[in-house]
Amino acid sequence: MIKPRVISLNKSNTHTFQKFNCEQITLIEGLGIVGDAHSGKTVKHRSRVAADPTQPNLRQVHLIHSELFDELAEKDFLVTPGAMGENITTQGIDLLSLPKNTVLKIGASAAIQITGLRNPCSQLDSIKTGLKYAVLDKDEEGNLIRKAGIMGIVLLGGDVFVGDKILIQLPNPPYEKLEKV
Repeated sequence: MIKPRVISLNKSNTHTFQKFNCEQITLIEGLGIVGDAHSGKTVKHRSRVAADPTQPNLRQVHLIHSELFDELAEKDFLVTPGAMGENITTQGIDLLSLPKNTVLKIGASAAIQITGLRNPCSQLDSIKTGLKYAVLDKDEEGNLIRKAGIMGIVLLGGDVFVGDKILIQLPNPPYEKLEKV
């Protein structure tokens, strides 16, 4: 079994879909990632700003599990870390199965609280046509499964490096299922 860790870090100071690889990011409590366009107390995603710019930013940090890239490669979608706009690419964690409000402690001091699922958008098809639908699935009951990662807010700031270990702290039960944010 692979121990949970960071395998890629990515950010962009402009509203580009793809984020760019870096060896280290700095998280700031309540804001997000230094130098990333989505950092802030209120929403920064363009569609959400257009709807209501005063909404709290529940999408300060976007995480994707690298195992998704392996699954997509089997479907002929070659995706690299940062291409889908995530800030942190993980390995060894089933991010999608974690409950809402789980805390991920990363590196020496940083902590991210999970707020929900990323809703795949049509911009994914700019990587390759059909990718948006490749990250959607249905469970046995016909419910939609969103596989494009999870979103979170920064609880504790700190520097995060490629290779850092990730500790998972589950919230108190009863657990809340992740919904799109």
